[in-house]
Amino acid sequence: MSSLDPTAGVMLPPVEGAAEPTDEAEVPYVTVLSCWDGEEADSESSNEEEDTGVSPASFADDGPLGGDSPSDTATHTHRVPINPPGRIIPKRPAPPPPRAIGQSEKPGKRVKQKIPRAATIRVSRKKCSNGSSRPQSTVVRSSWLDVWKGFRHNVLWATLDGQQMSLWKKRTDRFSEVLFHVSSITNVKTQDKGRFSVYFRKKHYDFMAHSDEVQDGWVASLLASRGQPSPPPAQLHGPITIKEPRSRAYAAVWGHDLWIYPNKEGYLLGIASFSVPLNVAAVKSTGKHSFTLITPYKSFNLSVDSSKDLPLWLDGLSLSIRSALSCSQVAMRLLENPCNKVCGDCGSANPEWASVNLLLVICEACAGQHRALGSNLSKVRSLKMDNKVWTEPLLQLFVAYGNRLANQVWAASVPAAEQLIPDSSDEERSKFIQDKYSRGRYRRVHPLTSCLSLMDQRLREVACTDDIEETMSLICSGAKVRQTDPQSPSPILLAERAGHALQSELLRLNEYTEVPPHQPQSINRRPDSAPSGEEEEELHGKLEEDRFLFSVENDSAACDVLDLRELLSVFIKYGAANEFEMVTLSDQLICAADDHDTLMTHLLHILKVILPGGVSYAEVGGASAVSKVCVVEVGGASSQSDAWLLLCEDGVSIHPVHRHTHTDTHRHTHPTVRMELSTIRHHELDPSKNVITMETGDRCLPHTQQQQQQQQLKTERMGVSLRFKEQHSCQSWFNHLQRALTNHSSDPHRPPAANHSSTRQALYPDLDVGLRGSVPQGIERCISHITAHGLKVEGVYRRCGLAAKVNQLVEALMTSPSSAPLESDEQGVLDAGSALKQYVRQQQGLIPNVQPWLQAAVVSDQRSRFKAYQRLLRQLPDDNRATLSALFAHFYMVQVFSQVNKMSAQNLALILVPSLFHTLSQDLLTLTREFIIHHPLLFLVNTQHTHTHTHTPHTSDPHTPISHCFLCRHLRKRRRNRSQSSDEEEEEEEEEGREIRSDIFSLHFSLIYLFYSFIPLFFG
Repeated sequence: MSSLDPTAGVMLPPVEGAAEPTDEAEVPYVTVLSCWDGEEADSESSNEEEDTGVSPASFADDGPLGGDSPSDTATHTHRVPINPPGRIIPKRPAPPPPRAIGQSEKPGKRVKQKIPRAATIRVSRKKCSNGSSRPQSTVVRSSWLDVWKGFRHNVLWATLDGQQMSLWKKRTDRFSEVLFHVSSITNVKTQDKGRFSVYFRKKHYDFMAHSDEVQDGWVASLLASRGQPSPPPAQLHGPITIKEPRSRAYAAVWGHDLWIYPNKEGYLLGIASFSVPLNVAAVKSTGKHSFTLITPYKSFNLSVDSSKDLPLWLDGLSLSIRSALSCSQVAMRLLENPCNKVCGDCGSANPEWASVNLLLVICEACAGQHRALGSNLSKVRSLKMDNKVWTEPLLQLFVAYGNRLANQVWAASVPAAEQLIPDSSDEERSKFIQDKYSRGRYRRVHPLTSCLSLMDQRLREVACTDDIEETMSLICSGAKVRQTDPQSPSPILLAERAGHALQSELLRLNEYTEVPPHQPQSINRRPDSAPSGEEEEELHGKLEEDRFLFSVENDSAACDVLDLRELLSVFIKYGAANEFEMVTLSDQLICAADDHDTLMTHLLHILKVILPGGVSYAEVGGASAVSKVCVVEVGGASSQSDAWLLLCEDGVSIHPVHRHTHTDTHRHTHPTVRMELSTIRHHELDPSKNVITMETGDRCLPHTQQQQQQQQLKTERMGVSLRFKEQHSCQSWFNHLQRALTNHSSDPHRPPAANHSSTRQALYPDLDVGLRGSVPQGIERCISHITAHGLKVEGVYRRCGLAAKVNQLVEALMTSPSSAPLESDEQGVLDAGSALKQYVRQQQGLIPNVQPWLQAAVVSDQRSRFKAYQRLLRQLPDDNRATLSALFAHFYMVQVFSQVNKMSAQNLALILVPSLFHTLSQDLLTLTREFIIHHPLLFLVNTQHTHTHTHTPHTSDPHTPISHCFLCRHLRKRRRNRSQSSDEEEEEEEEEGREIRSDIFSLHFSLIYLFYSFIPLFFG
């Protein structure tokens, strides 16, 4: 039952004697951070006991969230008065006693030294590119820090605003990994080598800064902030369940924010995972126990334990949201677009101003900077006071497009280090807004930008349509709205004649807009950009998932972190010893390895992160130049889409950033283009526009590859024009192309380019003997993933995955298998299993006719039944037979671990029959069970050896398993040693042979398991 006692609330700690769980044995779900690494060991603090946590990234990507202790499940929602009378502020608990560094509270126990992971590569870059050294105030601070919770280590972006300290995986993340109020801190201690510790009542975090200066700044700021009073108690708190994947957490409403804790203990300690701003959120009920909290960044599907608690949460959250949204009716209309709930420049919540001609909603601080741009570039109006300007067409423009379209044009390539945040200073805000609008540094220009007359003509054409997005792109690229040619009507008049009210309104607001002219990236630099002769700094680097960590010394903390998705180009350096270059919008980094293997390991990791799905391993491994470009023209057809351009030893390939699917009707994407170097007849560079044009000898015709189920272009003749994001990448890529063409033409004996689609390895390379045909890549991907991560997951294939995630996976496996988002946690394995079953179910022709299989399954004699199975298998198409072999080989491995996963052959058969045969019967259950148990005998044994061996001389067959050939020779030798053999003895020998074969193939599949154990090491 739900407890509604108003005195049952718990205030934010530190609270002496607050109600705590009586059972200290907490059942964890996952670690505090989804990305902690390192081993867990016993240590001197309860902080290093197994703890749980909640990360917002886990909701959609990283698996289960933090859990709660057993006492949490019995805890119900509590509604607390905002200002309880007679509230007593308790005394702060005493800090833990000091001890020497490295000394444990447990006598005789040595604590493992906490040091960062060693660097793996050397990096050099411009010294001024590190922007973390700017002066900071006493209580406001931010920098990269190495963080330990116990012995789990990570590098996080730490921020302190005087009230709260937050830890983020990336500077641009919307939700933190750890969050706490400074009043929860009980002590801060300085240690050696840039280390310091932050203590709470029962836990602590260890930090390491890259320099003593940064360490001293953090310690001073935290000590200065410790005197802050505790915030008022939570209006509402209680345990919740977070869906997708299903996991437990604890939530509390503090003012205009919803704080998510890993469990009730985290709530009592004041250590949350992240908070959700309610002034940009909306809540709606979705069931008897569930509701959805919708924000511009993510939707959270939540549920409570009791239906009586649901109204409490809905009313409490709605009240907080209404309190936060105390603005005018115009603002309420604009907030129908979730992107308009935050400032389009800095991300501040609840903006009250707008640049009406740019369709941009902004905060008051950014509005002041927009006024400095001048009304010819940005027309600033208030959402509350300037009611006359807000016509119905203008409101519809902001609701339909707003901040999304504005930043799609003006902020297409903002580096994370330069991104404006709500707490940015006035100087930083002014510089960013000047760069963004006055200089157009981050702008995505229209493909016709180089020719103003063509842009003006195109604007008149688009004005007669409802394509608002291209109109905005043309205006922001410099197209003139006002009438320049008396002989032709103005775009405004054309839009009015066509009856497009939204076009007319947008064009009228921008009739006298003056935007900065487009300039090459090398010219369009910030005034404080580093000169070419700037001194370089040598750093140490190491890769971690999608980040590149930099440190001054090999064993020091990270001084900076690069998000790999900010990369624009990667080049292998010719004439240098094991070096490659990475290019971002504002930096160029040279990475040097000790040997070629280390170089390729780092290069492949980076390319796997930045390249879209569908790029083959052969292309990734053989690429020497990779750049992100805008495709201007393909085969004579105009285009405006981003793509990745790869230069390999034998050819060039262009892969769209966004794969075209049936849901992407609004997105103009070109198919994948591949050109062999031998077919390129002309190539040229236009340095003024950063454009490279390549032409081949013959016309290019589209065709479809059945395996990948995506349209590609088989090159016979075509021309492509590609615009690079900045000049250095353009020139470097062109130099690499010239070098490749020269090398190719100088080697007349070079073999033809390999077919990349055939480079994919077989699923079972050692046991695919005697089998022709290919297995769909989607099935191979699921099998490999589950074999690597799910053989020991209890109930695999029996337990269902999340429906929305499964549907997403199936669609990805159908269209682009290599990029399907498979996750390695338990929920990810269940999702992959359900996706595989659904994928197989959709293969209607896998077993064309069920009736012959039913007739074979009822044969009473096992030997005759198995022969019938093998005969039916031989009648199947090669691809179908290979697919069934791969599936049943996998299920064989799953049932080998049935003691752990509880999935015996019988259990698997019950689940798989409907997917394979689209019907259910006892005979098909028996057949499927036998196919799983006897897979080696039915699929991998040459059927000639299942007949009587007495009169058949053995011949060496390259497709026959070695162990089987040895077995046959062994049986024939025994027969020759017997002058007379009875039929019963021959049957006994044949049965013995089958048993030996099964044993041998069981050994083979044990080796398969070992093979798949190494898959995560090579393929992540």
